[in-house]
Amino acid sequence: MKLVRYGAVGQEKPGMLDRSGRLRDLSAHVKDITGETLSPAGLAKLAAIDAASLPLVEGSPRLGSPVTGISKFAAIGLNYADHAAESGLPVPAEPIVFLKANTSLCGPNDNVEKPRGSTKLDWEVELAIIIGTRAKYVSEANALKHVAGYAVCNDVSERFFQIERLGQWTKGKSHDTFGPLGPWLVTADEIPDPQKLGMWLDVNGQRRQTGSTSTMIFGVAKIVSYLSELMTLEPGDVITTGTPPGVGMGMKPPQYLKAGDVVALGIDGLGEQRQQVVDA
Repeated sequence: MKLVRYGAVGQEKPGMLDRSGRLRDLSAHVKDITGETLSPAGLAKLAAIDAASLPLVEGSPRLGSPVTGISKFAAIGLNYADHAAESGLPVPAEPIVFLKANTSLCGPNDNVEKPRGSTKLDWEVELAIIIGTRAKYVSEANALKHVAGYAVCNDVSERFFQIERLGQWTKGKSHDTFGPLGPWLVTADEIPDPQKLGMWLDVNGQRRQTGSTSTMIFGVAKIVSYLSELMTLEPGDVITTGTPPGVGMGMKPPQYLKAGDVVALGIDGLGEQRQQVVDA
């Protein structure tokens, strides 16, 4: 299934794509796409619905983040060896973990704000995991059973805030609009191997990133298991998993986003995003 949330900011409704890719309204069946909706029982309920019987949503409404009401937005850094190399950093022996503020989550095509004082605004196409079953001390062998689905994420980053203003990476990862997610949540049954997904990102129509989840240092199962040892993962939680090479910081000379720039990105089977950069 492909689950979406559509409508104006703060007024989103739950939806589902039918087999023809048309948007259908799920409001009569669930109030919203939350952790409860993404539980095994919740997904089984939705899977039993004939999408063609749902009301058709006309036009092209705004898409919001495909999940809401999350308890946390976790992230993994330097999870591709070639990205670590372009950053001038060693390949990590364990997953590097940081948190993005929940308020950074936004729709896949919403404007990205360039924060006041920003000088090094950067892009990162990433595979996001959405948890469906509470996970605490889960084994790597059982970790994927706790995943409800996957989505495209742009882990927008302000490198000056992240690196030069001291403290944790969260400083450069958490501004409003720094977590575009979607366009939809694709349930795990439609992604038989999350480690075989091509990914790409363009800036102003020029290809900047081309990669594959096959080159992750730590795969999805390892990430879920590892995080579950550090924190309890609740249904609906989002985990973004790192980016392949081609970020602005790694270019020679480095190139960063400015107001008016357009970023487009996508992952095989998970759809595409498009954002314009605006001044905050």
